[in-house]
Amino acid sequence: MLLRRKEELNPDKKNQLPCTTTRPPAFCLISLSLLYKARLVAKGYVQQYGVDFEEVFAPVARIETIRLLINLAASHGWEIHHLDVKTAFLHGELKETVYVYQPEGFERKGSEDKVYKLNKALYGLRQAPRAWNNKLNHILVELQFLKCSKEPSVYRKEVSKDLLLIAIYVDDLFVTGTNLDIINKFKEEMSSKFEMSNLGKLTYYLGIEVIQHKDGIALNQNRYALKILEEAGMIDCNRVHTPMEMGLKFSKAEEEEEVDATAYRKNVGCLRYLLHTRPDLSYCVGVLSRYMQSPRVSHAAAMKQCLRYLKGTTSLGLIFKRCEKIPKLVGYSDSSHNVDPDDGRSTAGHVFYLGESPITWCSSKQDVVALSSCEAEFMAGTEAAKQAIWLQELLSEITGTVCGKVTILIDNKSAIALTKNPVFHGRSKHIHRRYHFIRECVETGQIEVEHVPGNEQKADILTKALGRIKFKEMRDLVGVQDVVKEDFKLKGENVGISLKEKK
Repeated sequence: MLLRRKEELNPDKKNQLPCTTTRPPAFCLISLSLLYKARLVAKGYVQQYGVDFEEVFAPVARIETIRLLINLAASHGWEIHHLDVKTAFLHGELKETVYVYQPEGFERKGSEDKVYKLNKALYGLRQAPRAWNNKLNHILVELQFLKCSKEPSVYRKEVSKDLLLIAIYVDDLFVTGTNLDIINKFKEEMSSKFEMSNLGKLTYYLGIEVIQHKDGIALNQNRYALKILEEAGMIDCNRVHTPMEMGLKFSKAEEEEEVDATAYRKNVGCLRYLLHTRPDLSYCVGVLSRYMQSPRVSHAAAMKQCLRYLKGTTSLGLIFKRCEKIPKLVGYSDSSHNVDPDDGRSTAGHVFYLGESPITWCSSKQDVVALSSCEAEFMAGTEAAKQAIWLQELLSEITGTVCGKVTILIDNKSAIALTKNPVFHGRSKHIHRRYHFIRECVETGQIEVEHVPGNEQKADILTKALGRIKFKEMRDLVGVQDVVKEDFKLKGENVGISLKEKK
């Protein structure tokens, strides 16, 4: 351990600390501490904005973007590879002048009153993530990659007729493309710039199990779901068939006894992360999230039912299948009118598909009270239209081809009429102008709105609690599948499609 600490302090090693210098009177000094694997960490919480740092934002890939890229890779038969940059933050170049104390117990003999002036970023500094992101961006641009304006953590590069795509989440690089040779060449180029961990084909990413198969790619969070149940003390609980009872309505219920808010919030937070691959839980978890400030007995009981449902469905996930046709972007939008007894607001939901698989979905309470189901559906359609435009432009930018008109399917004919023409003036004149955005998108031809029968409305599962039979039907319809039963075996050696064989 002592040897490792000395290695971290070696000026010729990763952190590139220079020789000591006299303490300057005009600068704020930041203390250092050694945490966990003997890593040298700056106490960034004492930094002052405008003195020791300025901008700190560093983009990371949205989970919707990752699912979109996985969908593209699966439909075209591309391999997905995973790279990790070792000690990434230590490569970031600082714009600010930063001085730090010598770490306690490792002062240099005869120079105890000296301080360090940092040449590069250090873990713990407020600006370290941004400095690393700027460094990585510089390298990728140098390698002739283009950054996507709609998703600044995604880069694309065309080599002859081949396409290489990179998605960045801090120091994790998600790599896919049309040709295995350009992927391997990229790995070599990055290894010449940084010390890299080549993790091979992607099997595990941000807590999500990724199973690459000859027929497509599956996503599952089985291990994470089991961990949630274990920490909640419900690993041996009885199973139920739905995450929430049909017709159940919650309120703040101040007359009920309060429960442990910390445990409740922890469970909600864990379940929210599970939504990355489980749209069937979106409505239930969304409702439970509304009562985190002061959870009551009824809310805790609903939480237990959700966990009991999870117990019997840990193997569920998403499957992105390989297809020969060019996948089309289609969305479904729905709303349940006046379902919140406390404020009368409606719950809206939308889900978008690229081909047959869902890539993004949302279930949320609307910001304002809708006076009719038509108005609630119209406002829900506008939120779906905003997501549709972003997906449309992102897909065009990633693929380098123009994405066609996006279809949004709604089951309310009055709302559809309102998206196309300013009809029903007496019933719609009060609707805020922001919600008329969908009509503008229809007029410009970016999207089209069509009717879908209620029993085929895939967003229905995102807006209300359903009975056992109906819930299973809608769960299958929305695209949540049993990954194990679909024969996507969780074996690291059984992943990916060899692109070499296609030559």
